[in-house]
Amino acid sequence: MSEIIQVNNLIQVYGDGTKAVDDISFTIREGDFFGFLGPNGAGKSTTIKILTTLLLKTSGSVTVAGYDVDKDPQEIRKVIGVQSQETVVDADLTGRENLMLQGRFQQMKSDVLKARVDELLNLMDLQDSADKRAGKYSGGMKKRLDLASTLVHNPKLIFLDEPTTGLDPQSRNAIWTYLNKLNKEEKITIFLTTQYMEEADRLCRQLSIIDNGKIVISGSPAELKRQVGADSIKLSYEGDTSTEETNAKAKKTLSEIRGVTNIIDSDEGLTVYAKNAGLIIPDIVHAFDKNKIKLNSVSFSSPTLDDIFLKHTGRRIRPTEPVQNHAGSMFRRRRGK
Repeated sequence: MSEIIQVNNLIQVYGDGTKAVDDISFTIREGDFFGFLGPNGAGKSTTIKILTTLLLKTSGSVTVAGYDVDKDPQEIRKVIGVQSQETVVDADLTGRENLMLQGRFQQMKSDVLKARVDELLNLMDLQDSADKRAGKYSGGMKKRLDLASTLVHNPKLIFLDEPTTGLDPQSRNAIWTYLNKLNKEEKITIFLTTQYMEEADRLCRQLSIIDNGKIVISGSPAELKRQVGADSIKLSYEGDTSTEETNAKAKKTLSEIRGVTNIIDSDEGLTVYAKNAGLIIPDIVHAFDKNKIKLNSVSFSSPTLDDIFLKHTGRRIRPTEPVQNHAGSMFRRRRGK
């Protein structure tokens, strides 16, 4: 498969001097499901704005579907779909009318458009609500309608900027199902940004973890988790966990336990990595009791993407609600022009 996105040494510096994207490079192959995983402010949305021609880059080279983002922005807009963090639907129109309107922006022929709208309403499980005003839709239904509107013109590549932020678990799972179907059955290449570990793990075949404008590691979820090479044990304990004395005592105690391979500070206390973690938890409890460190909680799990992020950044991702993105809304309405 050919490369549909190529990014080399991309840098974006805003007017106030903030370096939002700091010399990143990556490629995405046609038909792939690629994820950008990182916290709010990591540089995910800025990167997507550059790739979708909403923002001029400071430096570096970027091609999308073979077109240069600086030289051929109109050609790129013809072959991509974009769903921003903000849901963009007209509350006064029905679901069907929203999709028909989007198709007209794309200058689609009437008979082709009608068939495509029926197809998308069925795909997104909105056929029973197609002729109801979108303002009456639930949050999950609006997200599905918004996603459908990005697909009206049959794009070969879609960009999804944190598409499930703010949704309840049931609606989030429904969106995941549709995205998997789009990628596997319709062969659409998907570029997803997310703050959710589970979302990246379940959907993406390849991903890059980004923090403070830099890509810290890339690979498939399975490859990244194998790099940890151990289970994680999360510990919280009484006392001021921010003091050097308390942490030093806890770390010394842990370092003397056979099987512990790494110890990292975390928000709750400490995260310990060890093979067969379940077998050494009794040793940890006994050692802490012996050294008069009272544990509040102990839990362990197999390696996760959260552990990867913690390992490379020293902290965990805390998902936040999205900032309204009006630039994405304007692009949705104008991209066919």
